[in-house]
Amino acid sequence: MGIRVTWKNWSGVVNASPQRVEYPENVDQAVAIVRKAAEEKRYVRIVGSGHSCTPLAASDQVLVSLDRMQGIVRIDREERTAVVWAGTKLKALGHLLHNEGLAQENLGDIDVQSIAGAISTGTHGTGTQLGNLATQVIGLTIVNGRGKVLECSETSHPDLFKALQISLGVMGIIVQVKLRLQPSYVMAFESKKMTLDEILQNLEALRQNNRHFGFFWFPYTRMCQVKLWNVTDQPAEEHKIRDFINDRLFENTFFGLLSELCRMFPSVSGAMSKLTASSIPVMRKVNYSHRLLTGDRLVKFNEMEYSVPAEAMADVIREIGEAKMKEKFDIHFPIECRYVARDSIWLSPAYERDSAFIAVHTYRGMPYERYFQAMEEIFLKYDGRPHWGKMHNLKSGELSKRYPMWHEFGEARKKMDPDGLFLSPYMKALLVGEEI
Repeated sequence: MGIRVTWKNWSGVVNASPQRVEYPENVDQAVAIVRKAAEEKRYVRIVGSGHSCTPLAASDQVLVSLDRMQGIVRIDREERTAVVWAGTKLKALGHLLHNEGLAQENLGDIDVQSIAGAISTGTHGTGTQLGNLATQVIGLTIVNGRGKVLECSETSHPDLFKALQISLGVMGIIVQVKLRLQPSYVMAFESKKMTLDEILQNLEALRQNNRHFGFFWFPYTRMCQVKLWNVTDQPAEEHKIRDFINDRLFENTFFGLLSELCRMFPSVSGAMSKLTASSIPVMRKVNYSHRLLTGDRLVKFNEMEYSVPAEAMADVIREIGEAKMKEKFDIHFPIECRYVARDSIWLSPAYERDSAFIAVHTYRGMPYERYFQAMEEIFLKYDGRPHWGKMHNLKSGELSKRYPMWHEFGEARKKMDPDGLFLSPYMKALLVGEEI
């Protein structure tokens, strides 16, 4: 039975009032939901954890939650693969795979997303030689717009697979995901302070000499938190008290209190940013990859993130600095900078180019429009492509110029969903040019 609710995304900036929310527990139920919606001529959107800042998952008609489709379906240890239910949350998946001696090769920095939501929006971590999470996908089981179940891979459906890996939920309901994995591994994580000038001078060495490298630049300072992860032979260590102080008290509780202060008194944002920068933790941890690559994000925010060519990172950062000093935005959230390897996925922001991903944030409840617009102008100047789950202002006409396989994706979408069952008004404006 459907349940009437008011739905909000994680940050609260996107709201919807679906006529009903469906919770399939198996493939047959997902098929029945699609066929019923088609008979009623109601559009369907699918939600994992609602972490997208854009209305990708929003529906005022039928909303399908994958929360009851979680866990591992089967594992093949010889080929190091696993088939998992599409609604499985990344945090749970990391532990489940670790118990089987396996791990994903890379993760993003938030672990509450579902695996289907993460791959469908192009979620990524950082690593010059590592692609986004969708590059780990080698097979998908999906219920298309006609209620037909397809098992797709690069060999079985090469005409569809590169569109399906990042599909924005417009080709059907992904019910199972087959992942390429590797043996569980231990990493050493380092957090250190560096000035922005030091980072830009050593950018090439930092990104090439570490398996994972990223940094947070604090507004109105030259100070950054540099994060480095590398595989190690050292045994995993548990420091629960230290980790609680750093991860929960500093990065969440303390920063959350400062954020509330900035929301109430925006003029103190610069001072709060300097205070946070002065408290950057300098530390080292050794633990399994799924425990170090991701973490809790309890302070809610809105975000814009763009991919630009990897070689443009330093130039974009310098222009952002100039814009901040000129416009004096009331911001205190650090700017997050990471790298992702090129891939061949049609709607991937890293399609056929090694990429730098640069993200700007504002605390939930604080104005973001003017700041994000100024940042977007800089990103677009450098051939930027938006992260699908983060705020941007582009529609089909502009996006089609930035994705070489845009037309091919559109043809694959129509093949999977000829009647547009998975196109909400927002998705029509985004993908086919029909205005909301």
